[in-house]
Amino acid sequence: MNIFKKAEPQTIEVLGEPLKCPVCRNELFWTRRVQLNTSMATFFNLDWANRSATCFVCSNCTHISWFLGDR
Repeated sequence: MNIFKKAEPQTIEVLGEPLKCPVCRNELFWTRRVQLNTSMATFFNLDWANRSATCFVCSNCTHISWFLGDR
């Protein structure tokens, strides 16, 4: 099952350099925002207060590269 059917993979720049997959050297990625849940926030039903990260998923091997905050 491909969860990225609606989006086309894109090239990504990080600090002015093209991102390359560290596994297969591919340069096309899907982008997703994810929430970094903590057990304490979940216990108190405050998941919304956790930080977010940006994930770039390689369109070839599906390796995930994570970056804190906005990219």
